[in-house]
Amino acid sequence: MAERKTTVTSENMPNPEKFTFKDAFIDRYSKLTDFGAFKRYSLSFLRKSIRVNTTKITVEEVRKRLEKTWILEPIPWCREGFWIEHRGTEIEGKIHKRRDIGNLREHALGYFYVQEAASMIPPIVLDPKPGEKILDMCASPGSKTTQMGQMMENKGIVVANDISADRLAALGVNIQRCGLVNAVITKSMGYNIREGGFDRILVDAPCSGTGTIRKSLKTLEMWNPNLGKKLASQQRKLLQHAFTLLKEGGTLVYSTCTMEPDEDEGVIDWFLKQNKDAKLEEIKLDIKRSDAVLEFDGEKYNPEIKKCLRLWPQDNDTEGFFVTKIRKI
Repeated sequence: MAERKTTVTSENMPNPEKFTFKDAFIDRYSKLTDFGAFKRYSLSFLRKSIRVNTTKITVEEVRKRLEKTWILEPIPWCREGFWIEHRGTEIEGKIHKRRDIGNLREHALGYFYVQEAASMIPPIVLDPKPGEKILDMCASPGSKTTQMGQMMENKGIVVANDISADRLAALGVNIQRCGLVNAVITKSMGYNIREGGFDRILVDAPCSGTGTIRKSLKTLEMWNPNLGKKLASQQRKLLQHAFTLLKEGGTLVYSTCTMEPDEDEGVIDWFLKQNKDAKLEEIKLDIKRSDAVLEFDGEKYNPEIKKCLRLWPQDNDTEGFFVTKIRKI
């Protein structure tokens, strides 16, 4: 598996010193990672990235359409994914670079989806196949739903579920824009879904989002030491119910964009204690990764959890993400 040195390629946010990390946050995260590196990346602009929608167009065709004015850098773990940067336009002696990728004609036509590079990982790990029955339990706004639909070549069915009508509106627009005909939208609490028999299930769980500070600075204000424990209760409930909906031999992926062990390794440790027919599987990707947390805050976790994928923002200059692959045996 390739290891790459990563540097900050994103520009620092203006006046980064004005953004305050709470003392309890600094203390907690200094025990988990190199806090200086984490802070430096968290206060840098997130690199823009896109995923080509091969349901409508080929990767090469998109490259030809964009490369005159945009620099496309392949994302190693997703063959349809690219980091994208404007080449720049000189105006009155200064170089100006566009960042409004969502305003491009190709985006409106559904030729690509603006999606963060680490967010592309859960569907790749789940690996849905044409003709299968898939559940995306927490689907809005649809980045992973549309990614799975194109991986399935519009064959089979993706049940895209969420709880909010507002969020479902965005999900519907994105599914239509991407030309998916194998997706069905449902509105329900994830743990109220009754029909099972799914080949594969994605639980991209609601979380505290501490891996996404660089695109959502309000996370710094919202965070408190008890938030992770509170959310973990809901996450356990969603994960456990999803497992009951999964076929024998099926695959379930649990993912979050938080770095909190309570919501990540802690949830998986609890889950393994409840389900003897659950087996964690290795995640093999061309990506720089950090070790999973096996002991923290007085808790010791199942050593099998070392198979989980933990990505800090500083590992690959992306959002932070946590991904687990589970097989029902």
